Amino acid sequence: MGDTFLLLTVGETGWPHVAMLSVGEVLAVSTQQIRFALWPDSHTSDNLRRTGLATLMAVTPPLTYLLRLRCEAAPDIRIGKSQRAVFDAVTSEVFEDTVAYAEVSGGISFRLAEPDKTIDGWRATLRSLRKERSAG
Repeated sequence: MGDTFLLLTVGETGWPHVAMLSVGEVLAVSTQQIRFALWPDSHTSDNLRRTGLATLMAVTPPLTYLLRLRCEAAPDIRIGKSQRAVFDAVTSEVFEDTVAYAEVSGGISFRLAEPDKTIDGWRATLRSLRKERSAG
């Protein structure tokens, strides 16, 4: 529940941009496909619409994975009163990042201020992403 995925895109000025995503915003559609639900007016959404490229970092101790993704905008979804931009991503390369002299023991994690409310929202988001998948 507290795991965080890092989604890296490139901004208009060429600088890297990092978004921290929760498990309630990322859906593994298959071994090669991932779907994201993002804030529609975010820098990340703008960058994905513009370039269609991203890198997703997943820290799963003792390993770290980097997935290079080709992304395409899908129809937005509504979660309660909020809108989410949906992106379908296909994995083009996967890198397992390990070294012989050290082992990853943890990643970025967080504690929810309102767990019940947040988890209900995540469940609604993931249900909508799954519906989008079956329609696509």
